[in-house]
Amino acid sequence: MDIEKTLFIFVLAGCIFSAILYVAFGQITVRKLRNNPKTKDQLGLEYASGWDIINVAQALAFPRSWSRKLEKSPLSSMYANSQILFENTNKFDRFLGIVFYWLFMTSGLTGALLVLLNFLGVFD
Repeated sequence: MDIEKTLFIFVLAGCIFSAILYVAFGQITVRKLRNNPKTKDQLGLEYASGWDIINVAQALAFPRSWSRKLEKSPLSSMYANSQILFENTNKFDRFLGIVFYWLFMTSGLTGALLVLLNFLGVFD
């Protein structure tokens, strides 16, 4: 097998596993946060159905200093409130969110990079 197919298999496996974690994180953590009146309105702007799952995972995965900068920006209503989320989640929820978010971002960006490299003819 050549390098392109090997990389594609890893990217595809990452995408499939992140999709499984997306559903699990949504059902385990975000569902609990949606039902809590204190956190219900703190999950960020939902562009499309399920976008709040990514907002919550981002708030849990980013370093606290980055989250505070986002929360102080003029567009703060677009992002989940990390302070309230940390108060209302346990360690497992945070771990699941961190693993999901970084796997989701890594597999998506690696897939886009693979497409770009293929377009530029690196694998020919």
